[in-house]
Amino acid sequence: MRHPLLQILCVTIAVTLSACGESDDASVDRAIQNVNAIDETNLSDIMLTSADPNEGVAYFQRTLNDNPDRIDLKRGLAISFVRARRYTEAIPAWKAVVKDKASTSSDRVDLADSQIRAGDWESAEKTLDSIPPTHETFKRYRLEAMIADSNQEWSSADSFYEIAVGLTTRPASVMNNWGYSKLTRGDYSEAERLFGEAIRQDNTLFTAKNNMVLARGAQRKYSLPVIPMVQTERAQLLHTLALSAIKQGDTAMGKTLLREAIDTHPQHFEAAVRALRSLENT
Repeated sequence: MRHPLLQILCVTIAVTLSACGESDDASVDRAIQNVNAIDETNLSDIMLTSADPNEGVAYFQRTLNDNPDRIDLKRGLAISFVRARRYTEAIPAWKAVVKDKASTSSDRVDLADSQIRAGDWESAEKTLDSIPPTHETFKRYRLEAMIADSNQEWSSADSFYEIAVGLTTRPASVMNNWGYSKLTRGDYSEAERLFGEAIRQDNTLFTAKNNMVLARGAQRKYSLPVIPMVQTERAQLLHTLALSAIKQGDTAMGKTLLREAIDTHPQHFEAAVRALRSLENT
């Protein structure tokens, strides 16, 4: 009984499909296009996250050649250049995005970011000035603070850093930048405080730990701060503190700290050994 029923059903479907004609063909084409669009979106996401950055560049360049008007592909190419640390190439890629009618203020912020990474601070400042003040984001104010720092506009820098800290749930990196700004100005105690805040937000941020030791060394505080650190980090921080002591003219303290760094490191600490030998031979 099942076989005749199946034959009738197949005939019915065939007749229905033939009756639909070209309209069904169009529907099938649209369905295939939708599936391809979904696959392409997924592939683009992969290229922007887990794929090798240079593979992402090649993918977006190739896809953009076939679809030159799509702004999402232009953005993908620009982002991939940044991920690959090819900042000089990222700048024209972001400029192509910004010229698109569908571009946003965030695209201009990303252009300014690439310009700073490439060392073109003047152009970055002009780009940020072209963004409406109503566009208030963490990334925008972080870059504004960095520009103010480069111009030694300290009060503006502090204001921008403070705003940026309030606009993110992960302020460790910007606090580290702010602390380094204070360090370069010679405000060592405030720099030390900001580095401590950065470490409290992210105790894996070794750059902030190293900067904190530099700030303490500049104040002739030759003991390590009470912060989370593994044995290798402790040795490296002792080495940094030793160099800071030597720079201050406290050579004997520098030698003591270098020996402690060598003894602390779980492996051979070549940099500290070389520095100690250099001091002892002088």
